[in-house]
Amino acid sequence: MKRLLPNHLFGQMLLILLGGLVVSYAVGAWIYSSDREAAVRAVGGLATAQRIANLTHLVEDAPADWRPRIVASLSDQNFRVALTPQQPRLTAGEEHGPFADAIRGYLVDRLQLGPDRQPLVAAALPDGPPFGFGFRGPRRMMHGPNGMMMMDGGGYDMMRGPVGLLGLAVAIPLNDGQWLSFNAAVANASPTYSYQFIVAMIVMALIIVVASIWAARRVTAPLTALAGAAERLGQDVNAPPIPETGTVETRQASHAFNEMQVRLRELIENRTRLLAAISHDLRTPLTLLRLRAENVPDTDEREKMLATISDMDAMVGATLQFARDEMASELERRVDLTALVESIVDDMADAGRDVTLTPAGQILVDCRPTALKRAVTNLIDNALKYGKKAQVAIAHAGKSAEITIDDEGPGIPEEELARVFQPFYRVEGSRSRETGGVGLGLAIAKSLIERHQGTLTLSNRASGGLRARITLPA
Repeated sequence: MKRLLPNHLFGQMLLILLGGLVVSYAVGAWIYSSDREAAVRAVGGLATAQRIANLTHLVEDAPADWRPRIVASLSDQNFRVALTPQQPRLTAGEEHGPFADAIRGYLVDRLQLGPDRQPLVAAALPDGPPFGFGFRGPRRMMHGPNGMMMMDGGGYDMMRGPVGLLGLAVAIPLNDGQWLSFNAAVANASPTYSYQFIVAMIVMALIIVVASIWAARRVTAPLTALAGAAERLGQDVNAPPIPETGTVETRQASHAFNEMQVRLRELIENRTRLLAAISHDLRTPLTLLRLRAENVPDTDEREKMLATISDMDAMVGATLQFARDEMASELERRVDLTALVESIVDDMADAGRDVTLTPAGQILVDCRPTALKRAVTNLIDNALKYGKKAQVAIAHAGKSAEITIDDEGPGIPEEELARVFQPFYRVEGSRSRETGGVGLGLAIAKSLIERHQGTLTLSNRASGGLRARITLPA
């Protein structure tokens, strides 16, 4: 069941709205159908009862020798009238249903009939048995009122759609003992829907669907923006704040997120300033130590002390550079990534280092050129330091640009691939300057690339060596 449900909040909200719409439309259509059928039947029955009452008054007030001619002139294809000396017998039909009882009560009130002159009323549905006073109703095509075409007890209303006919038989005793009989077909709407009704329902459904999509999108858009801002914050703490729009709850969430981003930025800036200050202040005592070490008479001890001081100075210098990179705010601009990497490779090749670049076409990216150049330089330098040789390639992959740097070194154990990005962490634990740097190169490269909304991954090649892959939005 969960597989059928959408994963996104927008899809679930839209599904709930459309589900409610379908249910409400179905219930509304059922209510409309039932009420419409009852209303058409009531109106048709009332009109027929009024006609019967008027004709009964006319026949009853006419002289006895005029009655047969009047009755003969009143009949038509949908309405049969007969004058009989005896009480007619209803051959079929429902004599005591709610429709028949309503017609009977109306005629009694309208004609002011006493207890000894009660009319006979019978009604039958279109699919019921034939009824009447010894004859069947009309069974051929004819034209009725309102342009209705009927055949075989049913019909089609040109304005409303299919219409059934409710059979109505009435017999009323006259004041001279004769009986005036009526056999009529009353309009009775079937539970079907007209073309106009279906079109109206479709139009209303489309309007509600469009409004539901707009409302769901308006509610979920701030949440989508909040998720995107959280992802950008993980890559660049200096990303612009998100707009505080939408409902009260989403505005509160956006405001809280912006406040959190400000506090995180201040925390990182304070940490970076502290790191830079400590690293800068260490330079003075290191300089004093170097001067004092120069005065040590023992040559071997002096060389060891100066080497240790040199290592400490290199670590302090790398830390200062890391702090400067963290605090740098270079402007972003569009550059040719291929030309930028090519310049790095050419400079290293001119210096006699074994690095090559696979030819590639122009790839334009929005970046901070100096920061990106430093990141790529660190990665190539690592490849040359630990793998002796670096092979650089650039490719365009969909909406991204990829830079791969392969070396021919021993690689890195799989369990260490994620840890090598931590500052000051080295796979080789001796901490000797002769076997590697201070452990900040990869941390700086990863930080700089993530500021470009990119990713840096390391993987061991099947043929041997390590591969560093940079992915940037292009």
